Amino acid sequence: MQPSGTLADLNILVVEDDDDTRFFIATVLEMDGAKVIAVISAAAAREVLSELQPDVLVCDIGLPGEDGYTFINKIRALKPMNGGRIPAIALTAYADSEARIRALEAGFDTHVSKPIAPEELVEIVACLVASCNW
Repeated sequence: MQPSGTLADLNILVVEDDDDTRFFIATVLEMDGAKVIAVISAAAAREVLSELQPDVLVCDIGLPGEDGYTFINKIRALKPMNGGRIPAIALTAYADSEARIRALEAGFDTHVSKPIAPEELVEIVACLVASCNW
């Protein structure tokens, strides 16, 4: 992957319970200039959300304890200044159209299937930040 620098200076919160996937996502985003905080659960994400004030959330759906649907519902219930309007990507192995609809209805801005190519991940994050229409 040739870093584009498109994500320079973005703060990105990654919520992923699988160690390898979390490392992959964080590495790809960091290689393109983002500052990444990667956590393993929705509870850990809520702990860092207010102090980090991320520009983007990349979240798995199949999290232990509290799934991504419930997590994004709780995030969307927050005031905008507390992170309630953070652009959010559901990055998940649940790839069918029902899962996509459910993710969007829950409050994610877009739904992306795993596995994902590094360039595609960077493009999706950059596009979301630039308020692209999905």
